[in-house]
Amino acid sequence: MGGAFNLGKVFGIQVRLHYSWFVIFMLVTVTLVSPSWSQPLSWVIGIITSLLFFGSVLAHELAHSLVGRVNGVTIKSITLFIFGGMAQMGKEATKASAELKMAAAGPACSLVIGGIFGLIWFFIQSATGSTGSLSGLLWQSIIFGLAETPLAEMARGLAWLAFTNGMLAVFNLIPGFPLDGGRVFRAAMWYFSRNYKRSTQVATRLGQGVAYTFILGGILLVLLRGDWLDGLWIVFIGWFLNNAASMSYRQIQWREALHGLTASQMMTSDYAVVPPSVTVSQVVHEHALPKGHNLFLVTEEDRFKGILTLQNIKSIPQAKWETTQVEKIMTPADRLKVASPEQDALSVAEHMDESKTNQMLVVSEGRVKGVVSRDNLLRFLRTRTELGIEKISRPGGKK
Repeated sequence: MGGAFNLGKVFGIQVRLHYSWFVIFMLVTVTLVSPSWSQPLSWVIGIITSLLFFGSVLAHELAHSLVGRVNGVTIKSITLFIFGGMAQMGKEATKASAELKMAAAGPACSLVIGGIFGLIWFFIQSATGSTGSLSGLLWQSIIFGLAETPLAEMARGLAWLAFTNGMLAVFNLIPGFPLDGGRVFRAAMWYFSRNYKRSTQVATRLGQGVAYTFILGGILLVLLRGDWLDGLWIVFIGWFLNNAASMSYRQIQWREALHGLTASQMMTSDYAVVPPSVTVSQVVHEHALPKGHNLFLVTEEDRFKGILTLQNIKSIPQAKWETTQVEKIMTPADRLKVASPEQDALSVAEHMDESKTNQMLVVSEGRVKGVVSRDNLLRFLRTRTELGIEKISRPGGKK
């Protein structure tokens, strides 16, 4: 997801924060503070409550990620953004049981966290001799600003956290893919039908149906009640869910399309070979610009030394192109991940995702046979979709 920056790693998983997170952070804080604008304590507790909420969202995503890791699913990163959080997987689960466990872990974590905040709220209520239900305190304090003491302010924040984590679990259990409930539904259907593709299709259609229901509900809210703020927000959620369902299904289709294909079928030899002593300027003006090459094999006396990409070239200022030799900025051979000609194309794509590279060399008996690049994979998938090809025949008539 673009527009995000790294916060650090938790359990070895990169955590990123999208800029849209600050919108929700401000909305949550202002909502909690609004009855008591003039009280500094209210602002402090409002900010702390907002941070605890996003800590809860992070815990929700970490639950998915850690359970997925135990079940062999690689998690690349977690991004917190306006709608909560999203874990980026290196690959999908290979078993229905693993999918079910991973999907259910997030809502279960949110329910546990909500219960913990609820218990703390209950003890504060008991210690102060206060009466009333958690939901009653929540709505009365937010609407009428009845929090007058530090403990009351804390109780209000705890009530909000307990309620919101509970709602987060309930919302995510809606059976609309790619929400957790949709993944649980797909896992159950996959388990009984043994058909992953069909299960994904049905779960995606259900997810799109849920999305359109949100959009219609938001429109009706605006038209019948004149509630523009809530109505447009619900429409926005529906639009996001529809896009997420379509994108997730498209990614799964692409992965399915690569099953059964090999690196030799996906590789290309459309690259230039240059010596390590040539300058960057020569590569750009003799190969990159006139011939459109974006990948260069660096060899010396038929010995493979490494590769040079446009990313390598862009890593140095243009003023230094004339004096910088290729060997100074190339990626050395010993740092490259390579594939064999018969390696499954899907595993090659997954390795590129995990290592955050855009290409992988295909090597056989110590010699470079070709390169599998991300651009080639995308071009292949787009062409296959446009031609409406369901199966790709392998040489010799095999599929």
